Amino acid sequence: MRVLIIGAGTGGLCLAHGLKKAGVDVALFERDRTPRSMLIGYRVGISPDGSKALHSCLPPEVFAEFVRTTARPPRRIVMRTEKYKELLVGDIDTDRDDTRSEKSVSRIAMRTALLGGLDDVVRFDKTFTHFTQNDDGTVTAFFDDGTSETGDVLVGADGAQSRVRRQYLPDAKVVDTGITSIAGKLPLTDENAKLLPPLADGGITLLFGPHGEFVIIHVMRFDGTGVEDDYIMWGYAASHEKFPDMTGMSPAELKQVVLNLTPKFHPNLRKLFALAVPETVFPIRVRTSERLRPWQPSNVTLIGDSVHLMTPGRGIGANTALRDAELLCRKLVEARAGEDAVRAIGEYEREMIEYGFEAVEASREMMDGTSLVHKPVIGPVVAAFSRTFLRVTNAVPVLKRRMLAEDAAERDHVSSDHEVVHAR
Repeated sequence: MRVLIIGAGTGGLCLAHGLKKAGVDVALFERDRTPRSMLIGYRVGISPDGSKALHSCLPPEVFAEFVRTTARPPRRIVMRTEKYKELLVGDIDTDRDDTRSEKSVSRIAMRTALLGGLDDVVRFDKTFTHFTQNDDGTVTAFFDDGTSETGDVLVGADGAQSRVRRQYLPDAKVVDTGITSIAGKLPLTDENAKLLPPLADGGITLLFGPHGEFVIIHVMRFDGTGVEDDYIMWGYAASHEKFPDMTGMSPAELKQVVLNLTPKFHPNLRKLFALAVPETVFPIRVRTSERLRPWQPSNVTLIGDSVHLMTPGRGIGANTALRDAELLCRKLVEARAGEDAVRAIGEYEREMIEYGFEAVEASREMMDGTSLVHKPVIGPVVAAFSRTFLRVTNAVPVLKRRMLAEDAAERDHVSSDHEVVHAR
């Protein structure tokens, strides 16, 4: 069997490793000109699902290098108001081994680690244009440089703008969520650390404003590994209606947009916004996939954002892509051992469609511009109710255990006997 993968993102690289490790002939094609092209070093949260998939697919030395490049793992999740007042605090289990633990990693560091050992597999500067399914059961991928490659299976791992999806599933829809986000990054210095909300260093911090807006803060400490300099990253999100037209704005102007929208936020938080390094500041109109009906399987399939794009609301997009990669790898290796490849792909797709779109819908719940919390009149009432709910949950251990265990279950699908998060 020869497998062609389009896209060297997290899922595509994980799948390539798994297939190569199993002895399958695999080639991966990436449109970026170099390994570091188009990458910004923001955080990716790796859940137990993601850790398990990486450990399963990566050779031991590559997995070890990946673990080495991670930042300190988060020890807690903290929810606060925009004025730094506590709503809920829960601890994250850090006693698990590396194969089933939560991790924080920079996108640049992660890609660099996952490229290890794939020099003979990954081909950069290869922009995919289209494919043909041939009479002999093979599939041919074509590229804009005039070249083509033929294999037995084609996997679209080419992200939100997937050309494989557009050709293969033309009715699949990617829709606007009604949410805009602006993110930024600044060095972690002693002075900047003093501006952080309590408990933010060592945790994942979510701050909720009175009109549906929210901020996420991550502190990335690499403990002198030389992977990257330590940094703080933040992301501000609100409904589209709250933002001006940002077409053509510079990074400095984008920072000012956030400051203009947050005049009553905690002054230290506003300083964090203002201190972001300009070249790291960028806006995103958050989009997501709509649930697809099952389709007839063939020798073409999809993984990750190319099939189930989700919002960053739950931090499970990359992890679902990794779960896809591990499952598809396992099915294809089984097919090589005697089963029909199309049947194996069908088995993969039946599972992936179910858990993938459950994740899409869960992630949209937190980032949906049509929800009541973003409405002009009722929004502040809904936000106040949500804050009260979180405070009550924080004060009642049984409620907090249940809430955080449900969140943990979304991030670890092997066993319900273990809770990743327990009450503080």
